[in-house]
Amino acid sequence: MDTILKKRLGLSGTVVRRIKWWPDGILLDGQRVQTDARPQVGQLLSVRLDDLERRSGIVPAPGPLDLVYEDEDLIVVNKAPGVPVHPGPGHYNDTLGNFLLWHYDLEGDSADFHPVHRLDRGTSGLLVAAKHPHAQEILKRQLHTEGFRRTYLAVCEGRPEPPSGLISAPLGPKDGSLVEQMVRPDGKPARTRYRVLSAHSGRSLLRLELDTGRTHQIRVHMAYLGHPLTGDFLYGREDRTLISRPALHSAELSFLHPLTGRLLSFSRPMPGDMAALLSD
Repeated sequence: MDTILKKRLGLSGTVVRRIKWWPDGILLDGQRVQTDARPQVGQLLSVRLDDLERRSGIVPAPGPLDLVYEDEDLIVVNKAPGVPVHPGPGHYNDTLGNFLLWHYDLEGDSADFHPVHRLDRGTSGLLVAAKHPHAQEILKRQLHTEGFRRTYLAVCEGRPEPPSGLISAPLGPKDGSLVEQMVRPDGKPARTRYRVLSAHSGRSLLRLELDTGRTHQIRVHMAYLGHPLTGDFLYGREDRTLISRPALHSAELSFLHPLTGRLLSFSRPMPGDMAALLSD
C-alpha cells in the first residue's frame, strides 16, 4: 500500500504519515488498512485528502471574494488590491485567508487555507489556493516551471529601453530594513521578462513574466531599470492622487490541475485604478 500511495498516487511521505492515523484515511473495500497492507487486483482503494481539522489558526471572517474557479481540490480568486493574503500584525481578520475560510464554511467545506503562491497586499489579480495539502504540494512543485505560468500587467514611470528584455539581477534584503529588497551580488537569482505594450502621458503599460518568484521581484527590478511602478511607495514615489498602491496586476494564470493533470488557464482584465493612469 505504501508503494501505491507514493509511487502511483504521488502522495508525499508527509501526507501519508498524516492520513494513516485517520479512521477513514486509507480504506480498502471500505475497511481501514495501514500502509503495510497488500492490496489485490480488483479491490477499491479510497484515500482521504481533505483536512480532518484546520491547523492554520486562521479565523473565518466575511469579506470580498471574486471567485474565478473552484473544485474539490483548489480555488482560484481575483484578489482585490489592498487585501493581504496571509494574516499578520494588524491584519488578523481581513485577509484572503479569512475570507476563504468563511466561504468554505458557508459551503460546508472543511478545507483549510493552503496558499500556493502569494501576491503583495497592493497587487490585484489572480491567485490559486489548494484545498488540501496534497494539491498544495503538487502545485508548489510546479512553481517556476513551464507548467505554472504567471503574467502580470504593470504601469511604470517613463518608457524602458529596450522596449522588451530580460532583467537578471539577484535580489536580497536591504540592510537595515525589515521589508525592502534590493539588487545585490550576494542575493538569490531573480529573472523578470518584460515587454512594453503602450506608452501614455510619461508612463508605460508593461507585460511581465516571472522566471523566479522573489519577494517584491517585479517592483525591485523595474526600479533597478530606473522605471519604478507608478504609486510604489517603497521603490518609487507614492502619489495617492494617482493611485493608492503599486500599479501591478496578476492578469493571467495557467497551471496543470494537481490531480487530473488538465491545463487550467484564467485571465482577468486590468482594474480601473490602473487603467486611469494610462488616459492621455
